[in-house]
Amino acid sequence: MKNRFLALTLTGLILASCGTKKTSANDLAVNTPIETWLDLVHINEDRVPVTINPGRFTVDEVTYRLPKVVQGTYAVSDFGKYVDDIKAYDYNGKEMAVKNVDDNTWTISNAKELDKISYLVNDTFDIEEEGGIGHETPFSPSGTNIEENNFVLNLHGFIGYFDSLKTNQYKVDITSPSKFVRSAALQEVGSKTSEDGKTTTSSYIAQKYFDITDNPLMYGDLDVETFQVGDIKIVLSVYSPSKSHSAKSLKETVYKMMEAQKAYLGDINATSRYDIFLYLSEGKEDSPKGFGALEHHTSTVVVFPDSMPAAALSKNMIDVVSHEFFHIVTPLSVHSEDVQYFDYNNPTFSKHLWMYEGVTEYFATLFQINQGLVDEAEFYNTIMGKINYSKQMDDTMSFTIMSENVIKEPYKDQYLNVYQKGALIGMCIDILMREESDGHRGILSLMKELSNKYGKDKPFEDDKLFDEIVAMTYPSLGEFFEMHVIGDIPINYNEFFDKVGLEVKTGQVEGNHIIMGGAPIVTGDPEKRVIFFTEQVAGNSFWVEQGVLPNDILKSVDGKPMTFENANTILQEIYTWEEGQDVNIIVVRDGVEKVIKTKVTKTYISGEGLNEKADATAAQKSLREAWLRG
Repeated sequence: MKNRFLALTLTGLILASCGTKKTSANDLAVNTPIETWLDLVHINEDRVPVTINPGRFTVDEVTYRLPKVVQGTYAVSDFGKYVDDIKAYDYNGKEMAVKNVDDNTWTISNAKELDKISYLVNDTFDIEEEGGIGHETPFSPSGTNIEENNFVLNLHGFIGYFDSLKTNQYKVDITSPSKFVRSAALQEVGSKTSEDGKTTTSSYIAQKYFDITDNPLMYGDLDVETFQVGDIKIVLSVYSPSKSHSAKSLKETVYKMMEAQKAYLGDINATSRYDIFLYLSEGKEDSPKGFGALEHHTSTVVVFPDSMPAAALSKNMIDVVSHEFFHIVTPLSVHSEDVQYFDYNNPTFSKHLWMYEGVTEYFATLFQINQGLVDEAEFYNTIMGKINYSKQMDDTMSFTIMSENVIKEPYKDQYLNVYQKGALIGMCIDILMREESDGHRGILSLMKELSNKYGKDKPFEDDKLFDEIVAMTYPSLGEFFEMHVIGDIPINYNEFFDKVGLEVKTGQVEGNHIIMGGAPIVTGDPEKRVIFFTEQVAGNSFWVEQGVLPNDILKSVDGKPMTFENANTILQEIYTWEEGQDVNIIVVRDGVEKVIKTKVTKTYISGEGLNEKADATAAQKSLREAWLRG
């Protein structure tokens, strides 16, 4: 998963046919498909009717669940909360008793007579309150959408499982208006259009429940482009309510990104097809607010603001979608038993988030300099940004302890550090390995070796991974793990930068228009319900040039009033401003409005920047080249 929303905290505000009698099977019959049906035509008060036909049971009681947690999110989602009016019927069509055990669990007695279950599913997009990770609603890319022109079908939000039938095959029928464009990562096995031509029922097969959770779909007024990148078929599906973006407009960006990723990965086996589902949010009160993406084995679901300028959207697609694609390495190929045997309602978590999310994020950063998509200056700025952001988190918390307890307090509030310090851990390992091997080995080669040893269907033992890595590499990695990953000693990054002839200097460095030192330069007054600039704005060259002062109220941006409810969306837009973009801002000082109409320029702040050492040796320069482009 890559979480791209700002996770800003302001004062008092968090910006975040079923009646046929079955003739065979029992509760463990893996060859009996579980027949499911989603009706996207007869929507009931913004709820999708779902029918589950599990086959005949031979036990007295069965348990049906929707996931509490889904893989890749590291947070509680409780998808059962969005189920209404659940009913069970016997073979005579008579309603049976259903016991609600908890938010995600129902039991049915006299299960030998159970014919089918039906219920209604609310979507998560239009009831998001705080935008995702660690909060009360699912992270948007793992969520669901039900609206007139679009359905985001993360099937784990609609279809559950029986405890004893997780490995059964699923047949999924989805009935929708025939005018809908249908895009699916799940294997389609046929479709049938009604006699009047108004509806189409598409049928899909999932080999087991994991494949239900691992293969999203999107239906509606979509724009779809299909193209080849080497031996990978890319299917890019885009929903843009304003039509300001399209699959065609993003095709070149995705093509170049995927081409560069394949070149970087080399002989790591990828996939023959990869689906990208991009939902662009309108920014309304009932629109999704958790911007980012969720990985699957051969696809990803992405949510960004529809108002994002084309250049900014392209850059964010590279940053975020590349991260999700790199998950084919870890945890999709290299993972522990916690991942392999994931329990959706009582999950345990691996201690290796530094690898699953951190190394993945590091790859998504490094491949861009490695393949010439960015220059050294931009790469160094990104690294320093991660260092600064990580220092806003708890830098003395053991990464392994945090990982194992990631959905609990106080650890879940530190989750975002997996994209910051987690990536920096990957960088340090990379530099150590380059140094030990005279530039010939790095973290990518390590991940290739681990992938060859394990792979998609063979997990490693969680407690043994560090020892295995050290045995495959060098003792210095063991020392690093003990001190900085298992242990709680902050990393002295200067020691690693010195190895490659770099140093951190204080001065004027390129910054961001809304984030400084890992924190926003605005906050909120919950009583007056306004968002205003903090003292930090005085150190941001762009706002200083516009005459903005501390305590100025940010009233509107490009015609959109700034409110507590939409603050995160608008601040995300400021975060992605591009140089040369026209902006129209209104601030209020002492009751007087000030209108700022200008073009976005680069902004500079006083801070630490990563620079090449003037006295770097030939050996240091050679090691740097191996690190960046080896």
